[in-house]
Amino acid sequence: MAEKPQSGTLFGVPYNFERPSLKRLVSAYWKPGEDMLVEKPFGIGYTLNLANWRSWVVLAVAGVMLYLERGGSGEEFDSESEDEPVEVVVD
Repeated sequence: MAEKPQSGTLFGVPYNFERPSLKRLVSAYWKPGEDMLVEKPFGIGYTLNLANWRSWVVLAVAGVMLYLERGGSGEEFDSESEDEPVEVVVD
């Protein structure tokens, strides 16, 4: 049987299923001078380049959103009772 390629692109999306090494993992996530997105060291698609300042902005925004979602008290929804009937009008 013919060997299937371990890395390449499919419809413009990169893939890499070669066994990752520590050196390749570090060099994939830290590429100074490259764009914000770089090819993943293992798997399909792209990942963040931690040497680019815009990646840190994206991570900070995602962290704030996660903190607000989990730390939110949800007081605006506590006043409504879930047991009250709801009227639905269908045209």
